Amino acid sequence: MTSRRLTVAGRVALLIRAGLISGLVISGLSYPLAALAGMGVKAGTDALQAMPEELTEVPSAQTTYVYANDGKTLLTMFYEEHRKQTALKQMSPYITKAIVASEDSRFYEHNGVDAKGVARAFVANQKAGGVSQGASTLTMQYVRMALRDSARTPKEALEATEQTAARKLREMRLAIEVEQRLTKGQILERYLNTAYFGHRAYGIFAASQVFFSKPPKNLSLTEAALLAGLVKAPSAYDPATKDQRAAKQRRNYVIDQMLKMGSITSEQAVSAKRAKIKLKLTAPPNDCVSIARIHNDWGFFCDYFKSWWREQPAFGRNTQEREENLRRGGYRVVTTIDPKIQGYALEHILKKEKRGSPFAHGQVVIQPGTGRVLSMAVNRRYSLDQKDNGRHSDWRTESGTKGNYPNTVNPLLGGGNMAGYQAGSTFKIFTMLAALEAGMPLSTSFYSPERFYSQYITAPGPATCGTHWCPKNSSKSMTGRQNMWSGFGKSVNTYFVQLEQRVGAAKAVTMAERLGLRWRTEVDKQLATPDHANGWGAFTLGVSDATPVEMANVFATLAAEGKYCEPLPVMSIRNPDGSHAVHDGKLVAAPRCHRELSVNVARAATDAARCVTGYGSARGSCGGWGTSEMVHATLGRPVAGKSGTTDGNKTAWFSGYTPELAASAFVADPDNPEHVVGTGRGTISKFTVAQTLRDALKGEPKKQFTPPTEKLTW
Repeated sequence: MTSRRLTVAGRVALLIRAGLISGLVISGLSYPLAALAGMGVKAGTDALQAMPEELTEVPSAQTTYVYANDGKTLLTMFYEEHRKQTALKQMSPYITKAIVASEDSRFYEHNGVDAKGVARAFVANQKAGGVSQGASTLTMQYVRMALRDSARTPKEALEATEQTAARKLREMRLAIEVEQRLTKGQILERYLNTAYFGHRAYGIFAASQVFFSKPPKNLSLTEAALLAGLVKAPSAYDPATKDQRAAKQRRNYVIDQMLKMGSITSEQAVSAKRAKIKLKLTAPPNDCVSIARIHNDWGFFCDYFKSWWREQPAFGRNTQEREENLRRGGYRVVTTIDPKIQGYALEHILKKEKRGSPFAHGQVVIQPGTGRVLSMAVNRRYSLDQKDNGRHSDWRTESGTKGNYPNTVNPLLGGGNMAGYQAGSTFKIFTMLAALEAGMPLSTSFYSPERFYSQYITAPGPATCGTHWCPKNSSKSMTGRQNMWSGFGKSVNTYFVQLEQRVGAAKAVTMAERLGLRWRTEVDKQLATPDHANGWGAFTLGVSDATPVEMANVFATLAAEGKYCEPLPVMSIRNPDGSHAVHDGKLVAAPRCHRELSVNVARAATDAARCVTGYGSARGSCGGWGTSEMVHATLGRPVAGKSGTTDGNKTAWFSGYTPELAASAFVADPDNPEHVVGTGRGTISKFTVAQTLRDALKGEPKKQFTPPTEKLTW
């Protein structure tokens, strides 16, 4: 290492002794290198010896690209500096020639420091009484950018760019070192991937996209010359302004320099200089709020993806570090969103509830067996602009307060910090699963009166029936002896409270947790604790909050015959070098599945859930009717599910599934949970799920559910 240091410093010292570097012009000041701060040549050489020998190069921040599940349809990008690493062979030869002609015509002759250029600049600046010429080579400019990008503190960033003699000396020293270990082609490639071209475009790939909407390999001579001219002063020569004279003059200067170097012919130069500046500007999207307006509804899925990313230890030690890596890491992410299914879902949602309604109507579709989230649609625009939003639906808010419709960025479908919505009778699935797992068969029956006086003590406040909770059915026709098939199909409250008493409410709560539900309100958190769960009788009627993602995934687990998979928004994640992102030896984007329920328990639950939809059970009697018979009539293939409404019709849900897909839809007012949706909206979630699954599975073979064994039927 010592001999190499002497070689590098010796080169600079020889330049000093030979008189080839007689001074440096720094911010208008002439600074004699040989007499650096009053030092002689030996002292100057010693100062150079003390400087860092090698350049610490940190990979430049790169843009992360996020695609739909086809790997082609761009959702959005994430970046701090819009940049994508591009190999020299993927660039037009015009851009490499133009940047050399523009910034460093002796690039292929010097060893990092252009002694003649420094001397020429010194003389010119002495005559001009200021800075009229610079002396930084392309290599020195690259060193400066690398020092800036590798800065760990504001002080280091300032030192990398401040106009001082010490900084210039450091650049020279490191430029010579860089030229020892990199080829000219490698230096040029790194420079072109690092330089700033304006309009938040860092590197030639971004610049080509922003100004001409094309890859850099397709740049013409005039386009390359224009971009090369921007590096010197992106704002001063910005061609996107009304007055393009400065940009054209700078472009033509670059063309003249290319001609002088012999990079182009005189005919090419004449033709190129006559050409008008023709731009095809592109504003690269950044983050979820920048998704193209035509696909604005994808913003809610994008937001869910970001929430998921923040939780992944593969991308950093904490939330802040993970989000920073998303914006700087240069990943290629193929998500799970299916544009066709998303389109079907939004179409059916908007036919039932327009964007201008204070009621949110949304749906999530998940693939059983993988957990992949295929669609997240809601009758809202994903936007921060709320100036034209309707009035807040809660009359208790301050006058003039805007509601979150039609524009919002709230995570209405899952992810983030929203608790969700009361899911009503869909929660009966957890009680039934707990009972089945405890060995109670589907034939387990109870006499179910119109009102049932339960063993559960009411919460503080007016008691429903003295001191005990006594729920009732929604219809007198439900009175009579019911089993799991008929009790689930008709959604008989008094049957399920008795079933919950038999199995224990705590087991129903635990079952919900095992299948992915998380308690987000203080009330739910307290009631779900071991000290309180067994007294949470109302749990089976869905008084707790849940998100559509959670509920869709519960029923996806049943469709997958008990295999639970975490909800997953990604198909693949590749690093900038093309390798797959891995954590603890596993692909980050791989499905995360395990067996949570036995196959027979899942099949038994499905057999009862078939009664709900009108499809009919395979093993028992549904009791003559189900709450959502229009689902099978609309879908026309094997389907199971569960509807759910809360007291007073404040929300209305339906979660349904086939062997191939699971979906959960809801209608509620996210701004005001007390705003009643009404009986008129009680069926729209059922039709939305049925119609979306119908369209998504059109032309696909009709897969059948497998019935349970007799062990859990009779």
